[in-house]
Amino acid sequence: MTDLTDSLNVLFTEFYYWVTVVMMFLIHVGFATYEVGVGRRKNLQHILVKNVMLIPVVTVTFFFFGWWIYFAFINGPLINAGMGIPSETSDLFYAWSPLMGPNMADRITGVFWAAFLLFSWTAASIVSGAIMERTRTGAFLLIAVLVGSVTWIIDAAWGWSPNGWMVQLLGYHDAYASGVIHAIAGGAALAVLIVVGPRIGRFGPNGEPRAIPAHNVWMACLGLLIIYTGFWGFYAACNIPVLNIGTDGEPFFSATNIYLMPTTLSAITFNFLMSLSGGLMVGFLLSKGQPYWTLSCGLTGIIAASAGNDYYHPIQAMIVGGLGAIVAYKGHYYVERRFKIDDGVGAVAVHGYSGFFGVVVAGFLLWGYPAAAPLAGSAAPFFGVTPDGFPAVNPIGNIIGAVIMFAVLGFAPAYVVSRILKAAGLIRVPAEAELAGLDTNTLDSSYPYFSRTYTDFELIEKQEAQSLFGRPSGPTGS
Repeated sequence: MTDLTDSLNVLFTEFYYWVTVVMMFLIHVGFATYEVGVGRRKNLQHILVKNVMLIPVVTVTFFFFGWWIYFAFINGPLINAGMGIPSETSDLFYAWSPLMGPNMADRITGVFWAAFLLFSWTAASIVSGAIMERTRTGAFLLIAVLVGSVTWIIDAAWGWSPNGWMVQLLGYHDAYASGVIHAIAGGAALAVLIVVGPRIGRFGPNGEPRAIPAHNVWMACLGLLIIYTGFWGFYAACNIPVLNIGTDGEPFFSATNIYLMPTTLSAITFNFLMSLSGGLMVGFLLSKGQPYWTLSCGLTGIIAASAGNDYYHPIQAMIVGGLGAIVAYKGHYYVERRFKIDDGVGAVAVHGYSGFFGVVVAGFLLWGYPAAAPLAGSAAPFFGVTPDGFPAVNPIGNIIGAVIMFAVLGFAPAYVVSRILKAAGLIRVPAEAELAGLDTNTLDSSYPYFSRTYTDFELIEKQEAQSLFGRPSGPTGS
């Protein structure tokens, strides 16, 4: 680098993404904290280790093939050159490529790879909390690789790359990943929950749901607050900090969204905080001030508005965030009662339902906005163009996109893999281990110096153990 201005731009961009990765690490810290807080004492170390081991497993698989997928499969099934034909740029991102290591001629690949990797951790962690306290660690890690290093990065290639077929042909818009990460992970979590089934005693003989008290509510709530903090880095990583989006004769430097369309960090600051506030206020009212659901709905508010928070007015962001909280809260309890789905942390609702809702709403509120610059040689967009000839954001494209994210790439692959694992007897821990606690066989108590207390649900567990094994269980903690 010999030109000072260009060099400063490159070095600033490198440092910008490096900082976003540091901030996004807090998302994983938050997930681990709130899952441990929600879990019962007899399972805490198992929950923690499961979250920790997600890091190396997804990181290594994402290095070897996940990052390559993002560049290889921007085309869809039989659309825009057809699925299975990797793009020309994919050769640069094989694990053995010169760009996939220290390289003085390339300062961006490593930090940009890491930003996407942290998105992968997030997608896999969403599944983790939903299926807690009954799933084998090995089964979860296989599902984490599926979601974190395969399916979510396929949908990123299709709907989060400016050259992706969903963007170019459908006008799909999802700036901060309401669908690309949250809906797909929520769909995957729902699939695994259907296969793995509820925790023992979670539903009564008439199908009535029984509450399982969190072992530490304040720890769970602190975890959610930490996730909010990491979400700032997530938002920043979805932007290009400085890019010339003008012409050679009339340069125009701006921050851009993930689709290389102009936005500002000021806009996303307004909208992040307003959507958070909308979700918190609605969550407080719906739950009658229950701390965990109030904070969960705050996260839901951000997720619901994320698809359009690059362009929304702050009042729109607040309203969308509040509506997303209603969808998640009501949806969680309806599905729990109607279909007996035991979601340990409400992840399917908070991420899946609100993410799906957010993508659909963005299609209406941003109708006619440019989705991305048109790709040379691409087929004409299905649902209209802007006056400048750019594929246009539209409701139909985003509705189709929401279905692809939640059902096609989220639910379906996870359901198939979970059924295979179940058929092999590899997905759920034995009933004896579940009743005794997943820490019991190999780990000591998480609170060896605290006297234990028994909850009402533990008495129910003892009754379940009596009916299953003819003897009561001896749980190690509540």
